Amino acid sequence: MKLKEILECVDGKLVWGESHLEDEVIRGFASDLMSDVLTILEDDILLITGLSNNQSIRTAEMSDITNILLVRNKRPSQNMIDMAKELNISLSYTPYSLFKTSGLLYAKGLKPVY
Repeated sequence: MKLKEILECVDGKLVWGESHLEDEVIRGFASDLMSDVLTILEDDILLITGLSNNQSIRTAEMSDITNILLVRNKRPSQNMIDMAKELNISLSYTPYSLFKTSGLLYAKGLKPVY
């Protein structure tokens, strides 16, 4: 799925990273525990999380993840946006819960990591 299709599916709003809208995303990983994210060795992943702080950006950077989707209508701070720009990581948000977001994307064909 392309990132723009993902955002349409979950009523998501892109905060930063318009150049990523055509990114092909193969798998999704939903977690608020960044230590779990660090165990992922896959490519082309969407990080779905409710953790709206710089830790999620740093973890994505260390895991080579270039697209983050925040759930529960959480909005990134300006500091998060600035860091995402610097690291070329897209930031989006959706009003849906982590559970609903994951279910909708799975139903549309986004594969799980595990």
